[in-house]
Amino acid sequence: MARTDQPMVVNCIAYRQDGSRIGDVTLDAISDVLAEPDTFVWVGLHEPDEALLLKIQDEFGLHDLAIEDAHAAHQRTKIEAYGDSLFLVVQTAQLIDGQLAFGETHIFFGPRYLVTVRHGASLSYAPARRTCEHTPELLANGPSYGLYGVLDFIVDNLLPIVRDFREEVQQLEHDIFGETFKSSTIRRLYDMQRDLMTLRLAVAPLQDIVQQLIRLYPNLIPEELRAYFRDVYDHAFRVNEAISAMREMLTAAINVNLSLVSLRQNEVMKKLAGWAAMLAAPTLLTSWYGMNFTHMPELSRPWAYPAMIVLMGCIVGGIYVGLKRARWL
Repeated sequence: MARTDQPMVVNCIAYRQDGSRIGDVTLDAISDVLAEPDTFVWVGLHEPDEALLLKIQDEFGLHDLAIEDAHAAHQRTKIEAYGDSLFLVVQTAQLIDGQLAFGETHIFFGPRYLVTVRHGASLSYAPARRTCEHTPELLANGPSYGLYGVLDFIVDNLLPIVRDFREEVQQLEHDIFGETFKSSTIRRLYDMQRDLMTLRLAVAPLQDIVQQLIRLYPNLIPEELRAYFRDVYDHAFRVNEAISAMREMLTAAINVNLSLVSLRQNEVMKKLAGWAAMLAAPTLLTSWYGMNFTHMPELSRPWAYPAMIVLMGCIVGGIYVGLKRARWL
């Protein structure tokens, strides 16, 4: 079984037109495989350098602009037609240590080849390839079924991300409705909302790409596979709807958190104002009798001091009862 010594080449596998696997081949042997009738090649690359991309271009006759985009990376989600071949850019996402990281996959797709180029955060497409190999009757449709497998793998890996976000929001609800305010909760909610916005910008254009694959390019996408691409569109639509719902949940959670913080601050201010009102009454009375005047009301009577204390207690008690009934304390 021939293997390439290029570490950036994840796999390079040849297939017969009936969907059966020929085996691994080297990059130099691609042209020999394609010279045989009823064969096609599936190549997987991970962050290749310019020399490797030029080698792939020579083997498959790829367009210069597509190779330039694949080397530069950081492209928008799109689909471009170059003669009888297509160049697709699809955004990918992956949770790494609880943080959402984004990458992209460039796909060169022709009648007899499928080349995937991964950049950044993305999972290997080996599981998608194995799934396709388990259904050789569908893989007999050529690289188009491999393209379906890759797109379906990308979209299906987005749903667990949204599900994890939903579970994290449910865990953060304890902090949202907690007695104490945590700025870290608001910061995490904001980060999640930002990540979901970026994720939505990656998923929404993918729906348009799949729609084009369904409606256009009959020479590349056979009629019997269009139902499979419609299934990918349906999954992408569900992911997009789930992201929109999660963004609304996060917006509501942020607003509820801020509202609860404002209510708690108001409650604290009401209590402080209530205690200040109770302290104001004795302060006023004692300030009068603290003035240096000879003749003060009831100053010379022996029961004046206890009477004043009782009066202050009654006033403070009355204020306390009134504030309790008003639920300020």
